[in-house]
Amino acid sequence: MRKALWKIPEAMALLSMSRTVIYEQIRAGRLRTVTQGRSRLVPASAIAEYVALLEAEAA
Repeated sequence: MRKALWKIPEAMALLSMSRTVIYEQIRAGRLRTVTQGRSRLVPASAIAEYVALLEAEAA
């Protein structure tokens, strides 16, 4: 079973981006997150959407 939610450090590794860039993308509304208690988590679907967005911008 694949994970549905990724912690920020895991999303950093998946996307090969720094913490600063990840948070910039979140603030810009380009990368969706959810909160569970005090934790900010990135849904797997949001990572797929973000990658698709980057591919569309590159085309």
